[in-house]
Amino acid sequence: MTKDVTKTVAEEAKFPRGKALPSQSPLFWVQQKDRYLRQLLISDIEEMTGRRLVVYFANRFKQESIINAGDIPYVAELLGDLNGAPTDLLLETNGGETDATEAIVSLLQSTVTDLRVIVVNAAKSNGTMICLAAREIIMGPTSELGPIDPALNGVPASILIEPPIAQQNYPLHRLAAYAIMQTTKLATTLLQNGMLAGKTPHEVSAVVEALSTKNVFHSHGSVVDHREAKALGLAVNYLPEADELWKRLWLLHCMYAQDITTSNYLKIFEGRARSTSVAAT
Repeated sequence: MTKDVTKTVAEEAKFPRGKALPSQSPLFWVQQKDRYLRQLLISDIEEMTGRRLVVYFANRFKQESIINAGDIPYVAELLGDLNGAPTDLLLETNGGETDATEAIVSLLQSTVTDLRVIVVNAAKSNGTMICLAAREIIMGPTSELGPIDPALNGVPASILIEPPIAQQNYPLHRLAAYAIMQTTKLATTLLQNGMLAGKTPHEVSAVVEALSTKNVFHSHGSVVDHREAKALGLAVNYLPEADELWKRLWLLHCMYAQDITTSNYLKIFEGRARSTSVAAT
């Protein structure tokens, strides 16, 4: 007796993998197909990891795509259906405002009890700061973090605290000092309560100093790859190019990099069921 393998339309794999048609109208599906295909891959990755996956992807080639206060409601909505599940955040950004970064980190810590940050390409400056809030950072061959030393109007705060600046422009000098204090305090708190919990204050301070001063990395754009991140003491899980999870993460990254450019977006905030974007002006 042969087994009946006949499937109903409802049991078929969802379009475009099976014979079933999309539930949306054809014109609407075509207009939104890039998003639907990305979300399909997000669901695949979630099945592999057993964790939720959310994405903050900024167009790093547009200055307006920096982390700012406008991101906060988008991130809040993205995290709104996690229900405390272990979560991975795929992050792509050049960094941005420290105040907004503090707010995003606070949202993540209030919503997610087990956070990993995935950096497929680059999470620089305050993007690296967000990584410090995670239990672990997933990196691969193309991944890079960066120094977190603050700047005011593009000028490194470490220069603005020099004595000559204090004589010429004392308010600017003090603002730079406060920016350094804010960055140092935030990074120290995140590491002490996160991936470096249990380490001595001296060990935590050494990591913060390496990332927030010019003593180790002399340029704000310096590349901190997986080897250097591990050497600093950060909790890094390196995935080689042949890793099956990495292959899917790289494909997802390529989809976002293509779609954010062709659609002229500044940022995309996305999960398996929620998706918002910020258009370039």
